[in-house]
Amino acid sequence: MTVFRYDKSFEGLLTAVFDAYARRMWPDALLAVGELAPMFTTEEYTVVTDSEKAGRVWRALGKKIPKDILNMLTMGWLSEEPGVDTMLARYMRRIIDEGGGVTTDFSDPDILRIKQLALKVSHEREHLMQFTRFQKGADSSAPGDDPANPSGQPTYFAPVSPRYNALPLAIPYFRDRFRDQRWLIYDITRHYGYYYDLHEVTEITLPDDARLTSGELDPALLAADEEMFAQMWRGYISSMAIKERLNARLQRQHMPRRFWPLMTEMAGTPAADLATRKKRR
Repeated sequence: MTVFRYDKSFEGLLTAVFDAYARRMWPDALLAVGELAPMFTTEEYTVVTDSEKAGRVWRALGKKIPKDILNMLTMGWLSEEPGVDTMLARYMRRIIDEGGGVTTDFSDPDILRIKQLALKVSHEREHLMQFTRFQKGADSSAPGDDPANPSGQPTYFAPVSPRYNALPLAIPYFRDRFRDQRWLIYDITRHYGYYYDLHEVTEITLPDDARLTSGELDPALLAADEEMFAQMWRGYISSMAIKERLNARLQRQHMPRRFWPLMTEMAGTPAADLATRKKRR
């Protein structure tokens, strides 16, 4: 059995595919550096991630398959399913060796599974676009007082916790939809996020995100009027609801319960508290 070790990045996976062809040796398993190798391993090779090699593989794939299939490969990777890297490597090998026609061969379990995972990640992206809720931060200042924030605008925070790593796919929507506001969307499960400063979006990792990862922002981070607007929003939702026509089952189908604890209109309700307890188990 041949094992390739790499840094578990998508660029590293593409580099592993390049090295497999260069060495004329295809791996039976892809492992992280330091991960325990299976029994009967006969050869190990450590992949050094190389952006040039990765780019050559990606361009080669792009010449054989349309953009939507390339996107599907990316979404399959973002599913973070155990073993998805090995499935993707085998899928890429078939595309390179046999051409783009293999993408409709759903008798291949790898191709079928990648398509299924891509659909799930795509749905999670849509959920993020629908159910992400921002809270107004307390960092506003008078225009010109803060060189780092010359506009004096506050930053709007949104903690999210998607089932799949779909946040990168949703960022173009948020940039277009909220282009006139400074915002930070932070994945509290994977401990990274994206910050928009009115000009560009930057991926960030906060050294101390304890005040974000609880699911509710620390009151010290919120603007003075944020709680008032939150209460007004909850009151509006409550007054618009027609008690006799409530359908809890249909509500959960359209708005999954796992999103409730991070939604302003649902936070603090018994149903949201129950969803939080179930998630922590």
